[in-house]
Amino acid sequence: MKQIIAYLNEHKLEAVLLALERVEGVSGVSVIAVQGRGRSRASDPVELCDQDDDALRPKVKIELCCAAQAAEAIISAIEQSAHTGLRGDGKIYLLPVDEAVRISSGERGCRAV
Repeated sequence: MKQIIAYLNEHKLEAVLLALERVEGVSGVSVIAVQGRGRSRASDPVELCDQDDDALRPKVKIELCCAAQAAEAIISAIEQSAHTGLRGDGKIYLLPVDEAVRISSGERGCRAV
């Protein structure tokens, strides 16, 4: 199993959720409002001065767990639907999940997801 965590712009959330509805293997998703900032990649000192590097930007964090074989399709759907081509589009992380337990039934593993 895998866990996918993605940070993206708030205005792209609806498009990402719609894209995930079309991907087999997505059984649910959690959405959390967050704030964050990244580091500047500007090489021009003037451009660096114009940026407000200390400002936190509103983002959304989505989390979901899936079978390992579904992870690439899910990542691709998120990447394509969240992409604007501008800096700050977000990040996607893929992590291993050792175990999942459905509290209501005691099911374990992929059946719990």
